[in-house]
Amino acid sequence: MKHVVVVGASAAGLAAAEKLRREGYAGTLTLIGEELDVPYDRPPLSKQILASEWEAHRLLLRTEEQLAALRLDLRLGVRATGLDRDAQAVELATGERVHYDGLIIATGVRPRVLPGQGAHVLRTVGDALRLRARLGPGRRLVVVGAGFLGAETAAVARGLGCEVTVLEPAPVPLAHAVGEQVGRVLSDAHRDRGVDLRCGVAVAAIAAGGVYLADGELVEADEVLVAIGSLPNTEWLAGSGLELDNGVVCDEHTQAAPGVYAAGDVSRWFNPLFGELMRIEHRTNAAEQAMAAAQNLLNPQVPKPFAPVPYFWSDQYDMKIHAYGYLRGHEAVEIVDGDLRQRRFLAAYRKGDRVVGALSVGMPPKAIRPWRQAIAAGTTWSS
Repeated sequence: MKHVVVVGASAAGLAAAEKLRREGYAGTLTLIGEELDVPYDRPPLSKQILASEWEAHRLLLRTEEQLAALRLDLRLGVRATGLDRDAQAVELATGERVHYDGLIIATGVRPRVLPGQGAHVLRTVGDALRLRARLGPGRRLVVVGAGFLGAETAAVARGLGCEVTVLEPAPVPLAHAVGEQVGRVLSDAHRDRGVDLRCGVAVAAIAAGGVYLADGELVEADEVLVAIGSLPNTEWLAGSGLELDNGVVCDEHTQAAPGVYAAGDVSRWFNPLFGELMRIEHRTNAAEQAMAAAQNLLNPQVPKPFAPVPYFWSDQYDMKIHAYGYLRGHEAVEIVDGDLRQRRFLAAYRKGDRVVGALSVGMPPKAIRPWRQAIAAGTTWSS
């Protein structure tokens, strides 16, 4: 193999490139990224960056010297526009075609948007810095969407002295993922700190002075953040013959087609540990899956299944939230330690007869770690 191309220069793309070099790949390694910035970390955007605790340079995943050591053909500020699998070439917006022997797709996701203009999204460092410059004491922020990104932003904005309204279509935020009990606890934490959290409301459009609800009400705001989820960046792969369905569909080895793998937020792969297709938008998964893809690309005759226990974390006010497993689609939740009222507890999640997830709030990390092993072992609910 003489030329490997990695499309996507964020955490997953960088992890894939580093793994290729560690495994001894000495050929040409092209890393293509749409952003002008060198690879940087995204989770701190809604936390330390927005709160002005960090400056942008602290986000960088590697120094110039470390990147240079990878001997990359680094193409930043360049967008991939097509994939010709017959010719084994990635087509770029510049008109250039970059040929490959092996390809790793790590193009990530982009934020969903709403009709109207003037709203913020939070995906890039530029997004975070623009919103940060507009927040401060007395400023009115409306957050559309009470998922983890919206909740983290609301918490930071309250800490900066903003008046915050959060609009959420579901009756209980995050109930589909963490369950209604846990969702209510997290919601109450925001209300207790002065956030106007409105659930069961539909947003129609963004306006110059705020947000119009479906019933015609205008919720006034100085700034609006839309945090209603994301869409995988797969449009450039249309016509490539790859299966595209809420991401690039891959097998248990993260392979989408011979010589083509996908990793990170854009990959929807079959996780044999849970027996289902999943697409995970968490930082840890991005790096781990990219390394698995690189390993299998170099060793296609002896591929290894990628069967992780997903992990994510969130910081909201003084609450530290940690979770292992695949909580979506769970059938039962049980509080196995702590007290919901004190916002210090550990919840376990069941699907069928298996433990499929665990989530802790306000507990030391060691409290939840044994549950990772239980999920990985396929532990039955009663055992």
